[in-house]
Amino acid sequence: MSLITEQPLQLERTPVDRTARVYVAGARGMVGSAVWRHLARQGFIDLVGPSSMELDLRDRSAVFAWFAANKPQVVILSAARVGGIRANAAYPAQFLSDNVRIQVNVLDAALHHGIDRLLFLGSSCIYPRDAAQPIREEALLTGALEPTNDAYAIAKIAGILHVQAVRRQHGLGWISAMPTNLYGPGDNFHPEHSHVLPSLIRRFDTAHQSGAATVLNWGTGTPRREFLHVDDLARACLHLLDRYDGQSPINVGTGEDISIRETAALVAEIVGYRGSVEWDPDQPDGTPRKLLDISRLTALGWTPQIPLKEGISRTYAWYREHKAAGTART
Repeated sequence: MSLITEQPLQLERTPVDRTARVYVAGARGMVGSAVWRHLARQGFIDLVGPSSMELDLRDRSAVFAWFAANKPQVVILSAARVGGIRANAAYPAQFLSDNVRIQVNVLDAALHHGIDRLLFLGSSCIYPRDAAQPIREEALLTGALEPTNDAYAIAKIAGILHVQAVRRQHGLGWISAMPTNLYGPGDNFHPEHSHVLPSLIRRFDTAHQSGAATVLNWGTGTPRREFLHVDDLARACLHLLDRYDGQSPINVGTGEDISIRETAALVAEIVGYRGSVEWDPDQPDGTPRKLLDISRLTALGWTPQIPLKEGISRTYAWYREHKAAGTART
């Protein structure tokens, strides 16, 4: 049985004070930087977010010292070690260890300082591989995970349960959100360690620029994925902090999915690649389908705003600009 029960959405919160000191953990990453930009646009005037060089979140004593010195009032935990299928399969011990340590250190420090507003960001990979589609929050812990990223998923599940345990034991208003597959400016376009959409953008751009006759993609192209622009996620994060106070994690997505094969065709069109496309079925497909039920979030008044084609076009433009400047993660 799921550990999440049906409960009415709680709408009792007052909006976050725009003068409060907000700590965005992972502020230099794709998600954290998008959250930072959105908070700044919404009038927040005291944002803090040291880089991983300035503060290693795996170092417990350093995290506690930073909290004591900087005294944040709100925490958004977006910091994580992330990667695509190949990285998750190759380094499961690091994905599990690093993410658990990051989460435990930040959450324990926030509890030590009595911080009442905290948002933990997980991932849709927490749900069972064969969960009924679209996936409701109640599916958590009801079946086996996708083997290619089970270590990362277990770490994120631990974070959700940690947040729920603090709510039960200490009464703090901590919440969790589970984003679907994310993309956007600041993504990782590494040929081995990136997620599917930035990987496709890099692969088709390289082929287009070099005049390659064929692009070879991993897997069969049949799995279906839901893609959410990171700027839409940033809007959802503040929306939840302002309005939601409940124990259940909240799914964040678009409510629509697309096959990897269709995604590849869309990327090729946007990039301008006109060669042939082949598929390597010896490479892993991952979960056959992963579409989130976002009815709880839409009931709170949030909807996505960036269509997939527009979002990919904007991301490709960002990639080209930053690749030329040498500032894209490739």
